[in-house]
Amino acid sequence: MQKTKILLIEDEEDIASLIKLQGELAGYKVHVEGDGLNGFMAVDRERPDVIILDIMLPGLNGLDVCRKIRNNPDYNHIPIIIISAKSEELDVVLGLELGADDYVAKPFSLKVLFSRIKAVMRRGKEPEGEVKILTFGDFTMEVDRYLIRKKDKVISLTLSEFGILRRLLSNRGKVLTRNQLLDDVQNDEAFIIDRNIDVHIASLRKKLGPNFDGIETVRGVGYRFKDEE
Repeated sequence: MQKTKILLIEDEEDIASLIKLQGELAGYKVHVEGDGLNGFMAVDRERPDVIILDIMLPGLNGLDVCRKIRNNPDYNHIPIIIISAKSEELDVVLGLELGADDYVAKPFSLKVLFSRIKAVMRRGKEPEGEVKILTFGDFTMEVDRYLIRKKDKVISLTLSEFGILRRLLSNRGKVLTRNQLLDDVQNDEAFIIDRNIDVHIASLRKKLGPNFDGIETVRGVGYRFKDEE
């Protein structure tokens, strides 16, 4: 069985060494780059399953790397987890709006980081027995191809956005909590998790168009996809 490949773009050698060691002990293959430009070039060469990306990098900063990855159709589907000492709400929102799937503030425990990696990877996996085609309005979601179309137009979603929308669609009419939508990741960063899901939902609504109103906010609980009338 092929190992899951992580591309770690991190210039702090101590942090990079710890993540690489823990990842390899957990059965991952970890490739490390120490600056933004080489990190971005390694995406094409390594074709990782997930990218862990620091923001404050020499050369090309992490936000620019994230933007360039999301603008490239050859690998814009690869999940990205930002790790950064910049933990203000505006920093988190900016990283997620640029297309990151998750944002983990430094300092963090390795246990938390790898639980988030597993959660991001699960979002892209198709649950056993799931319907292959989901439809709503003018939209069609092809689950096994990770595609969503509005009529003939393909809409680009991150892996997390796709997984969240798929879960909402598969549970039409039911209210799902934020933790349910983020695969029940449990840690001490509840605020960041709540903010992450809110930003992903906002991005989904924007990408699906100004007339789309299928995702309802249930205040104090989570979100619900409107049941068919």
